[in-house]
Amino acid sequence: MSERERGTLELGEDGGFPLAGMDVVFRAPPAALVEAAVAGGEGMLTASGALAADTGRFTGRSPGDKFIVRNAASRDVAWGSVNQVMDQASFDRLLHDMVSHARTLRLHVQDLYAGADPRYRLKVRVITQHAWHALFARNLFIDQPTAASTDRGARNDESWTVVDLPSFEADPRRHGCKSSTVIALDFEKRLVLIGNTEYAGEMKKSIFSVLNLALPARGVFPMHCSANEPLSGDGGVALYFGLSGTGKTTLSSDSSRRLIGDDEHGWSDEGVFNFEGGCYAKVIHLSAEKEPEIHAASHRFGTLLENVVVDESKRTVLFSDDMKTENTRAAYPIGFVPHSSSTGMGGHPTDVLFLTADAFGVLPPISRLTVPQAMYHFLSGYTAKVAGTERGVTEPTATFSTCFGEPFMPLRPATYAEMLGERLRRHGARAWLVNTGWSGGPYGVGSRMSLPATRALVRAALDGRLDDAPMRQDPFFGLSYPTQAPGVPPELLDPRSTWSDPASYDATAAKLVEMFRDNFRAGFDGLPEEIRAAGPS
Repeated sequence: MSERERGTLELGEDGGFPLAGMDVVFRAPPAALVEAAVAGGEGMLTASGALAADTGRFTGRSPGDKFIVRNAASRDVAWGSVNQVMDQASFDRLLHDMVSHARTLRLHVQDLYAGADPRYRLKVRVITQHAWHALFARNLFIDQPTAASTDRGARNDESWTVVDLPSFEADPRRHGCKSSTVIALDFEKRLVLIGNTEYAGEMKKSIFSVLNLALPARGVFPMHCSANEPLSGDGGVALYFGLSGTGKTTLSSDSSRRLIGDDEHGWSDEGVFNFEGGCYAKVIHLSAEKEPEIHAASHRFGTLLENVVVDESKRTVLFSDDMKTENTRAAYPIGFVPHSSSTGMGGHPTDVLFLTADAFGVLPPISRLTVPQAMYHFLSGYTAKVAGTERGVTEPTATFSTCFGEPFMPLRPATYAEMLGERLRRHGARAWLVNTGWSGGPYGVGSRMSLPATRALVRAALDGRLDDAPMRQDPFFGLSYPTQAPGVPPELLDPRSTWSDPASYDATAAKLVEMFRDNFRAGFDGLPEEIRAAGPS
């Protein structure tokens, strides 16, 4: 009996989505998925061997179309504009209609894992309409547990199923959603249904949302961050929190350190573990000089490139062309990164870094945070959009995303902040705020922080070379920043001194302070006074 005929029953009879009698290809390897995608007109093989595919009209997630079923399993969800309610009857009709639609398609099924630590991992069955979506899932989730992790005692056998059918259009009146696009999670059925979007990232972020609800109850702090450690493996784990475009993947993919993971992790009583088995890097303006590890991984067979522009005559990728979107991506197995972790697990962090691309140009390049300040900035989740990135954005615009991942956090934000503060105190980890944005003026006037300078500051922080550096306190944000750092010009460290007009700096800094204060007043109730007092004054 062939693999396609017999399938696999690792997740039970059907994983919540009956496949009996359907046209299903089970657990096809990457080469077969690439072959199927090209044969089906889903993508193009590039000169380097990577597969290029487009995500259609959605070049990013659709958070307004994401819903959670209200039932006993989701009773702890903080309902609102982020965690929108779907009733059980609507979800059941959606499931029925998607099963009927799936019978008209050829489906690709992958049985995978989320979570490198077997004590906390989930089994995840991914059912997709597109072969390239199956390749994405295979790259981003964990294909098989490693031998090292298999021998670590207790395992979690909870199973979820993700069904991704881009050709299915939801009916808002029948399915309780807002549009023909839907992402619906049912925590009782352990089932995710995705329809009418080709953006593959919806699959991985749905399971991230699942983990963000399930793991805190088991004493694990789920985090939207990258992580790395010294090549020696002797402690020194660093976490990098940041929204898209702040350098989370770039700074963690450092050849001098071992990459644990680039986007999603858990912090348990035993240490840090990756939720994923691959990387999902932004590749707009990618170059071998600035990001050699990501550049090399993006030119390999098995890598999936999303929405990149390809010169069809040469089949070469034009990474600097943003004709389709700024959000071009590469999805590849973490093993494509040199010196990456083979287990996806590390010890307790010694350093936690919050990355912000401050387009106002007022934050220091690096600042040391107290625990209350770390909790404040974690809850704020600040970065800034620059002019021209979205229609109507003509000047820098502050963006606040709670916990650096608000769309994926089902619980009250304070729950995650309290877990962060407790772990920082228990393990004595240092906390830092790193500005990867602008210096010498706002966007359009100043210049972007140089990547070599940011790398030098981060390495100095992780190596402990900033512990005894002379510090100065910023008068607006109360941040302590070094006045000297190895390999970095001293004038770069004081943001006000980089502006040609100090009075203009003061006015811009005061403006950003008010944005922080307005955001905090509107979004958080019942927090300890020490956290509120840790913000800008």
